[in-house]
Amino acid sequence: MADTSTCPPLERQSVQAAHKRIKEHIRRTPVVTCATLNTLASTSQSQRCPSSGPNTASEPCPHHGEVSGPPVKFTARPNVKLFFKCENQQRIGAFKARGAFHALGRLIEVDGIESVRKQGVVTHSSGNHAQALALAARTYDVPAHIVMPSISTPSKISGTQSLGANVVFSGSTSEEREAVTSDIMKKTGATLVPPYDHPDIILGAGTQALEFEEQVEELISHDHDLGVAGRKRLDAVIAPIGGGGMLSGICTALHGTGIKVFGAEPQFEGANDAELGLKHGKRIETVKTMTIADGLRTPVGEIPWSIISDKGKCAGIFSVTEEQIKAAMKLAMERAKLFIEPSAAVGLATILYNEEFRTLVQREAGDAGWNLGIVLSGGNTTVEAITKLFAVSEKVAERAGGKVTANGEKVAVNVPG
Repeated sequence: MADTSTCPPLERQSVQAAHKRIKEHIRRTPVVTCATLNTLASTSQSQRCPSSGPNTASEPCPHHGEVSGPPVKFTARPNVKLFFKCENQQRIGAFKARGAFHALGRLIEVDGIESVRKQGVVTHSSGNHAQALALAARTYDVPAHIVMPSISTPSKISGTQSLGANVVFSGSTSEEREAVTSDIMKKTGATLVPPYDHPDIILGAGTQALEFEEQVEELISHDHDLGVAGRKRLDAVIAPIGGGGMLSGICTALHGTGIKVFGAEPQFEGANDAELGLKHGKRIETVKTMTIADGLRTPVGEIPWSIISDKGKCAGIFSVTEEQIKAAMKLAMERAKLFIEPSAAVGLATILYNEEFRTLVQREAGDAGWNLGIVLSGGNTTVEAITKLFAVSEKVAERAGGKVTANGEKVAVNVPG
């Protein structure tokens, strides 16, 4: 990778320069809204909980079944309008294309195209950065070696291979992936393009925030009702965090704008290392988790940590359960018609179900409310994976498919519409 000492400083102007460098290679992904999700996010969980009465949104019980009766403690009612940055519609289906194109472009600028082509590049990734680097390498005709955990999603493996990369499999932990990557570097001389822990990756990832900021202002200027009353721009953004390249990039891009930035991550098996690290004042260096948010199964990198641990740049990290991630993913698909992977659902899950975060937003936004941006980081999953994730009993499936009436009777009808 380009020597960090030669990299541009981690500041907003550098993100703007990065955007100019990569914009011909990436998509300006859309920003969308959903009135139903606005309503749900602005309604207390106690009112939304199935144990409190009829619930048309099929939401989970916020107390996770640990107590009986209405969850009277879940009363926060933040006034929010949600804006979704659809990086699930980015090239290769995830935001990672931004960092990969910027990092490889900078490497070519520093070392020269012939040198980079002779040595090639290598990285380790569960899938999204793998595909992103494979795409960028193919664009510049550079050999790419990609180390992927053997348990990576099949669609991500085939997607990486289809882009011409040499895929080498490894174990699932970061240590196992890094060991195989190191071996490839020794054998081939390939240059490492890390998935998140490098300034060039961070600056590239942060470019989405510049677009997000502009797009929301454009949307509200054309339709004032899309935002909270009297507010013409974003008040805050919440984005997933795994290795931290994207979140630290967004923090860098929005620093000094007055827009608050928050991170969201899974709780399962210690996947919330960023949240725990902030509480203990120290970066957690290893993570071993099988959270369904497979893109977030990695510890925060050193450089991203130096940014997100700065309270002046990152306003906080919050986490959610596996069931809450699934519920948010389901709502995004069914209500907003947004096809996303589990990792992309953690931000929405946080504003819907993390009571600490909801209380914070209610307190800081007040009656005026917030325009809250949510980054949908990727959509690289499959129908088969989603089917398994949301598997239900045959009776429930038949009712959902319209094969059984509300009274439980099977009928053979063909009703149009």
